[in-house]
Amino acid sequence: MTKIKDIKTTIYKWTGPIVSPAQNFCTNPTDLLREKGDKMKSFRFHEWLVCEVIADDGTVGIGNAALAPQVTKKAIDCYLKDLVIEEDPFDYEYLWEKMYRNTMAWGRKGIGMIGISAIDLGIWDLMGKIKKKPVFKLIGNRTKEKIPVYASKLYSQPINELQKEAGTYLKEGFKMFKMRFGWGPKDGPEGVKKNINLVNAVREVIGYDKELMLEAYMGWNLEYAKSIIPQLIKFKPKWLEEPVIPDDIAGYSELNALGSIPIAGGEHEFSFYGFKHLLELKAVSFIQYDANRVGGITAAQKINILAEKYNVPVVPHAGQMHNYHLTMANSNCPFSEYFPVSQVEIGNELFYYLFEGEPKPKNGFIDLNDNLPGFGITISDKFKSNFDVIS
Repeated sequence: MTKIKDIKTTIYKWTGPIVSPAQNFCTNPTDLLREKGDKMKSFRFHEWLVCEVIADDGTVGIGNAALAPQVTKKAIDCYLKDLVIEEDPFDYEYLWEKMYRNTMAWGRKGIGMIGISAIDLGIWDLMGKIKKKPVFKLIGNRTKEKIPVYASKLYSQPINELQKEAGTYLKEGFKMFKMRFGWGPKDGPEGVKKNINLVNAVREVIGYDKELMLEAYMGWNLEYAKSIIPQLIKFKPKWLEEPVIPDDIAGYSELNALGSIPIAGGEHEFSFYGFKHLLELKAVSFIQYDANRVGGITAAQKINILAEKYNVPVVPHAGQMHNYHLTMANSNCPFSEYFPVSQVEIGNELFYYLFEGEPKPKNGFIDLNDNLPGFGITISDKFKSNFDVIS
């Protein structure tokens, strides 16, 4: 019987070039505060945690976490790793519950759940390597020939630059796009006009035969969202994402009940129980968990089953291989998000610099290799000189 011998956590801190932050780059929760300067600072992550689950036969499963790596590493090293060492990785359900229930006092959401996610992902990658199968074949096999993906960038910027960027993705064959807003409640009617101009600019490029998603990234409040939604309807968006902060579930429910624009969310929700609450209150029309935040593959699969009962599709946040495997293996996950490869800016881009094996989209689709075990990724040496490594 295979046993987990050790858990090793390593932080990779990006020291290479970074795109300077622009004003009104993207709305976010700090917009309602009086602080000035780079309001996106708290939402940029230029470090990444790699969590290696090492078996007694030398096989290594790779998990990861992007949010608050320094603190997440402490949570794993001090509280979580000893709960799984000497255990059978194929007892994944028991191990998940063991980590969850032993950290109940402080770990149900946020850092604790991110740490559990990193270990759980490592366990699933390890199981795939031991079985010599991709993770998607362990959890449901191939439900689609290939995965449709949407180009997810289009942050707020001058109109001509925004349209140029949208045109680039259109030429690359994407049929779905997501853009961000730059202004919120504090910016008044003038900010509303600027937001509307952004959406109009993208629609002028991609037309109305392509899907367009809109994201507020938690930067609005209920009153503002209700006031701007009527002006957005004419652009026929597929969804409005995270219009209010994630704890305002009543606000989500009220906006979704309007029926004007489907509401999407869940990137900042944690665990099966958080999504159970959202679904029971009909707060979202699309679920967007991220497997390296929500509790890993083990928790994500439970959410997928629950969401299907409510007829709510699941579109995981961020591309990244752990999310692609979930999309491939579940018929209720119709497509995936894809962050175009670019210079390091917000931080999602680091996945491409840190790992090898991410599939490249062709005409708006990606595919997974049936013959690569686990998640099919390895740690890359290509950009090693641009990282400080903290063990």
